[in-house]
Amino acid sequence: MITINENYLKLQASYLFSNIAKRVTAFQQAHPEKDIIRLGIGDVTRALPPACIAAFHKAVDEMGTDSSFRGYGPEQGYGFLREAIAKHDFQARGAEISADEIFISDGAKCDTGNIQELFTQDIKVAIPDPVYPVYLDTNVMAGRTGNFVDGRYQGLVYLDSTKANNFVPALPSEDVDLIYLCFPNNPTGSTITKDELSLWVKYAKEKKALILFDAAYEAFIRDESLPHSIYEIEGAREVAIEFRSFSKSAGFTGTRCAYTVVPKECAAFDSQGNRQFIHPLWNRRHCTKFNGVSYPVQRAAEAIYSEEGQAETKELIASYMRNADLIRQEMATLGYDFVGGENAPYIWIDAKGDSWEFFDMLLNKAGVVCTPGAGFGKCGEGYIRLSAFNSQANVEKAMARIREMGK
Repeated sequence: MITINENYLKLQASYLFSNIAKRVTAFQQAHPEKDIIRLGIGDVTRALPPACIAAFHKAVDEMGTDSSFRGYGPEQGYGFLREAIAKHDFQARGAEISADEIFISDGAKCDTGNIQELFTQDIKVAIPDPVYPVYLDTNVMAGRTGNFVDGRYQGLVYLDSTKANNFVPALPSEDVDLIYLCFPNNPTGSTITKDELSLWVKYAKEKKALILFDAAYEAFIRDESLPHSIYEIEGAREVAIEFRSFSKSAGFTGTRCAYTVVPKECAAFDSQGNRQFIHPLWNRRHCTKFNGVSYPVQRAAEAIYSEEGQAETKELIASYMRNADLIRQEMATLGYDFVGGENAPYIWIDAKGDSWEFFDMLLNKAGVVCTPGAGFGKCGEGYIRLSAFNSQANVEKAMARIREMGK
C-alpha cells in the first residue's frame, strides 16, 4: 500500500497567495466591469533591462548553430556569471566570497525551501513571525513541527517581529540550530543594522547554529550604512548561507535566475559532533536534483553587471522605490502607521483591525489588492502589506481610490 507523507496534512488549507488569487478571481467574476490594481504579490511589472534582452537574444542565436550550441551546462552555473556575481555583489563591498562558492539556481524560493534537506529532522528551527511562508511550510513538510495550534506550529521557535522591536526580532531565549533571517524583510520591509546582525552571527557561533540569510531585496537598500550581505559581518562565513535573486532587482520573476552562497568554511555537525562542511553537501544535492539554469538566461543575468546593465537595473529599482515613496506619503496623510518602503519595496501598514477584513474592504471598495498580514503569521494579524511593484500611474490611481474610500 502506497502511503503519503502525512506532514503535508499539517499544512494549512491554502497557500497565502493562492487564497488571495481565489478571492480576486471571485470578485472579478462578480464585477467584470471593474478593473483591479494589484499591489499584493511581489511580482514586477516592468520589462527586462535592454542589456539583458540583447544578451538573451545573442545567446539564443548561439544555440541556433552547431558551432556555438551548448548542451548541459555546469549545475553550479557558468563561470562567467559566478565570477561577475562574486566581483560585483561581494568583493566590491569588502565581502570575501569567491566564484566557486556561488551556486546559480532558478529561484531563491526554491533554494530557501530546498536547503533544509541537508539537516536532520530533529533540529530546532527558529523562524521570524511574520515570515515568508516558504520557510515555514517546507519545515512542516519535512516533519520538524507538531500540529498547527492557535495560529502556530508546535515544535518551532517563533521570533516575534513587532512594532515594539522595530520588526527586528530579538535573539531566541532558548538554544536553536537553524535560524531564518530576511533583510530587507519580506513582508515588513524592515531592515537590520550591522551591529544588530553581528549579534546574530555571534549567537550562531556560540550555539553552533546556522543562519539562512535571505537577501533577495538587498538591491533596494538606499541607506548605505546598512549591510547588503551577511558576509559584511566578521565571522559570518563560518555560520551563514545567503540567498539572492535577480527577480525583483532586474525583473527576472518570469525569466528565473537566482543564486545561493555557501562559503567553504560554513559547517554543520554530524551525530558525533564532528564538523562537516556544507559546501560539498549542497554541491552534491544541487548536482543530483538540479540540471542548471539555461545558458541564455545566465547570459542575460551576466549582462546585469555590464555598465549598461547596472545603469538600467538601477533605474528599474528607482522607479519602484518612487512608487514606495508615493505609498508612504499617502498612508502618512491618511493617518496610518507603517514601516518599510524606505529601503525595501514593501510597506507594512497597521490596518487598525482584522487584516483579511481590510483586504476585502480594499478589494471591494477600491479595487486594490493588498496582502493581508495574517497570512504571514500570528504577528502579522492587524497589518497589510502593499507592494511598490506596479506602474507609477497605477500606484497613483490606487492611492487616489484609497483616499476616496476613506471619505
